[in-house]
Amino acid sequence: MMRRAPIILVSAAALLSTALAAKPVTFTAPEETTPAELADAESEVVRNNCSTCHSLEYIVTQPRGKGAQFWKDSVAKMINIYKAPVEPGDAEAVAAVLAKKFG
Repeated sequence: MMRRAPIILVSAAALLSTALAAKPVTFTAPEETTPAELADAESEVVRNNCSTCHSLEYIVTQPRGKGAQFWKDSVAKMINIYKAPVEPGDAEAVAAVLAKKFG
């Protein structure tokens, strides 16, 4: 004979009282440092445009050796899909710097 799992019903009032008792949690994120690979003057366009949406550490953890087209496509995805506020001239420069540094 197959056993059935018990069904637990929770009233809306119980859920609401739990939600009202919850308190917000705050924390301070650590201050970001610039990775050595992106600390030079050439990488300024990357720092200025990419760190608006994510950490610079995220960039330096991306796959290496994928080629210039990978970086062009990645920058285009950030702009077209995620709506990153990057000017067309900056987008080309970002992709070029990332392709040069990370292949």
